[in-house]
Amino acid sequence: QVQLVESGGGWVQPGGSLRLSCAASGRTFSNYAMGWFRQAPGLEREFVAAIGFSDFTRYADSVKGRFTISRDSAKTTLYLQMNSLKPEDTAVYYCSSRRSIRTATSPNDYDYWGQGTQVTVSS
Repeated sequence: QVQLVESGGGWVQPGGSLRLSCAASGRTFSNYAMGWFRQAPGLEREFVAAIGFSDFTRYADSVKGRFTISRDSAKTTLYLQMNSLKPEDTAVYYCSSRRSIRTATSPNDYDYWGQGTQVTVSS
């Protein structure tokens, strides 16, 4: 059974940093693309970042230059380093994986999801 478990969320002041982690188990994720999405109250789930074949990465324009997606060499843990956080980054952040090595930006293209971790950016 595939499991994705996020951690690292919390409260931070604007301009601060957080690092999210996603522990993956139940299968080998080395050949699967993985991504981070977020969802704020009343809004649709939106793409944040993804990592795929040869650790190719892609980012939403809203986080480019501030967020960095990465994974460990065993490809069992996914990370999202978030710097220069803004109040508009406040959301529940979800880890995801898809049965393809190619990255994608639509949540409909992902097959597995974690339970989410809350990130709140406020003063």
